Amino acid sequence: MRTTRRYLAQEIYRSSSVVLIALLGLFTLFALIEELDKVGTRFTLLNLFYMQALAVPAYLYDLLPIGVLIGAVLALAGLAQRNELVILRVSGVSGFKLLATLWLVTIPWVIGAFVLSEVVTPAAELKASEVSLQLLGRAEGGRMSSGYWFKEADADGGTRIINISGLGADGSVSGVILYEFRAGQELASMSQAARGQFTGDSLRLHDVTQTIVDEKSVAALADARPPSEPVTRIEKHAERVLPTTLTPDRLIARVLTPERMSILDLTDYIGYLSENNLQTDRQVVALWRKVAYPFTLFVMMTIAAPIAFMQTRRGGVGTKVFIGILLGVGFFMINQLALNVGMLSQWAPWVTALVPNVGALTLAFGILVLMENQHGVRRFLQARWPWSGKTA
Repeated sequence: MRTTRRYLAQEIYRSSSVVLIALLGLFTLFALIEELDKVGTRFTLLNLFYMQALAVPAYLYDLLPIGVLIGAVLALAGLAQRNELVILRVSGVSGFKLLATLWLVTIPWVIGAFVLSEVVTPAAELKASEVSLQLLGRAEGGRMSSGYWFKEADADGGTRIINISGLGADGSVSGVILYEFRAGQELASMSQAARGQFTGDSLRLHDVTQTIVDEKSVAALADARPPSEPVTRIEKHAERVLPTTLTPDRLIARVLTPERMSILDLTDYIGYLSENNLQTDRQVVALWRKVAYPFTLFVMMTIAAPIAFMQTRRGGVGTKVFIGILLGVGFFMINQLALNVGMLSQWAPWVTALVPNVGALTLAFGILVLMENQHGVRRFLQARWPWSGKTA
C-alpha cells in the first residue's frame, strides 16, 4: 500500500501543480490587463509586475482548493482510463481504503495551505499595502473617501474617535482629526494634526490645532441666549502625545481583508474591536473560515474520489474533469454565497464557515457509499420495485 500511496501522490501532485500554475497564469494575466490603466510616470510597468508578484500568494490562497480538486480528478481519471484503478480494486483495495489513502496524500497540501494562510499570504498582503502606499499614496481595504476611522476608550472613561487621512509604510500618519468625548458622550475637544507617528503605546501628533469645548457649553446653549463667555477656545501645540491602544499593525489590519490576515493578528484585532464596542461579525466569520480553510482540501479530495471512480472501465477523462471544474466553481460560489447570506441573516459564525464544507463532505461521502454498495442498492430497488431492474 505504501507503493500505491507514493504513486498516487506523484500523480496527484503533478496534476494539481500543473492546474494551479495554469490558473495562476490566467488570473495574473487578467489582473495585469485590468491594472494597466494605473501605469504612469510614478507607477511604472515594472512596479505593476512587482505588485502582481506580491498578489500571487493571494491568488494561490483562493485557487488552491479548486486546483487540488481538478488536479485530483485529472490524475485519478487518468489512472482509471489506464485501468490502474481497476487493478487496485480487483486486488482488494476498497473505495474507502483508497479514500483514506487520498486523505493521507492530502496532508502535505494541508500543511502547505496552513503555511500559505498564516505566513506567506499575510506577509505578501502587508508588503503589497506598503508598496501601494509608497507608489500610489493609498492602500486598498477598509478606507472610506474620508479616510480611516477608529474608535477607542480613553483613560478618563470617555471615548475618542480618530480619523486618519493617510497611512505611511513606516507607521506614520497624516491628516489626523481627533474627536474626544466625555463620559456623557458630550464633545470635549476636536484636534487636527498635519502628521503623526506611532512610538510605543502612544501616537505623537505634530502641528496640532485643538478646539476645546467648555463643560458648561450644553447648559449655556440650552438657555437660547448668547453665553457671557465663549464656550470654545482654540489652542495650538507643536506636539501632542496621545496614549492609545492603536498600533501600526492594527492600522494595517484595518486595511487588509480579514481572510488575508493571520489567525494571531485577526484574534488581536477582534479583541481590539470588542474592547471598543465595535462590530466584529465580519472578523469572527473570517477567523472561523481561516481555521476551516486547510481542511477544505480534504473536502475537495473527497469530492474528487467518486467522480474519478465513476465508469472506471470506460475512462471518460474529459467528462470527469469538466464535472470537477463545475463542482469546484460551484463550491466556491456556494462558499461565498454562504458568507454573504450569513452576514445579512446574522447566522452564527461557525455555521457560515463550516456548513458548506460539511455539506459537501457529507454529499461526496454519501455518493461514495452508494457506489461501493451499488449491487446492494440495486437488489433493494428490485425487491421494492421489481420493474425497476428490467430493461426494455
